[in-house]
Amino acid sequence: MPNSVLVHSPATLSNLGCGFDVFGLALTAPYDTVRLTRSSTPGIRIQHLDPYNLPTDPQQNVAGVALLALLKEVPEAIGFDVEITKGIMPGSGVGSSAASAAGAVVAANALLGSRFNKMQLVDFAMEGEAVASGARHADNIAPAIFGGFTVVRALQPTIDIIALPAPELWVAVVHPQIEVKTSDSRKVLPATVPLGLAVRQWANVAGLVSGFLTADYELIGRSLDDYIVEPARLPLIPGLAEARVRALAVGAIGGGISGSGPSIFMLNNTEETAQAVGAAMGSVFSELGIEFNVYVGPVGTQGAYVVSEE
Repeated sequence: MPNSVLVHSPATLSNLGCGFDVFGLALTAPYDTVRLTRSSTPGIRIQHLDPYNLPTDPQQNVAGVALLALLKEVPEAIGFDVEITKGIMPGSGVGSSAASAAGAVVAANALLGSRFNKMQLVDFAMEGEAVASGARHADNIAPAIFGGFTVVRALQPTIDIIALPAPELWVAVVHPQIEVKTSDSRKVLPATVPLGLAVRQWANVAGLVSGFLTADYELIGRSLDDYIVEPARLPLIPGLAEARVRALAVGAIGGGISGSGPSIFMLNNTEETAQAVGAAMGSVFSELGIEFNVYVGPVGTQGAYVVSEE
């Protein structure tokens, strides 16, 4: 077994419009880099090689908490030295915390001879998400570990993740440099939902899965609409409505808020269209005087993976 491994762990989209807390999609970029080195000294020691000033106390760091959960299931007395370089800006809405937590447990599993399966790795990594957002949820963790398109069918009484083939689509993501706290974005959600809206939402959930499985891009576009969560969060992201209008005008299939925001994603059938869509969405925030980043790339076919080992 290697003594040290380097892992790339991808950004992810969650919700995908209609699939709140259920759907996830892996991206190819940006990604976090996690290096884990086995140590005979028990415990977790973390170093961040990025400018975000994140905590290095394992009890407060998403990767550290995930690793501590994993080590509870390891009988031998070992520890890990961890180096994290975040390519995914914290709070961007594209699975930053999930990438670090997933990358850490995938790296640890490689150093331990792959003794844990992917469902178990999801379980460990969700402990990191609980630190980041206050709740154990897997809509970003699942694609960060499985890759492609994932469905979180259940977390209780056992974790049940359905990993489906990645659609051959290109994704354009615009990340306006505004802060949307996950806790705030959850506070605005409705406590009850009218039955009629729920039925329309369920129909879109079925339609989106069917569209991905059959590569029916028109069906995907018709099914991405969210009637429950996105309308409640619309006031938190200035420019969202206009960004959607401009993206669709230049050929996007459809999209919406990534996770709790502020990032906005759009699915596209070609790289050329995705580049045009990224530019169109960016123009909205330029006019608003809001700084932004744009990411364009294909849907990721794999989750966190070992790049090198020593």
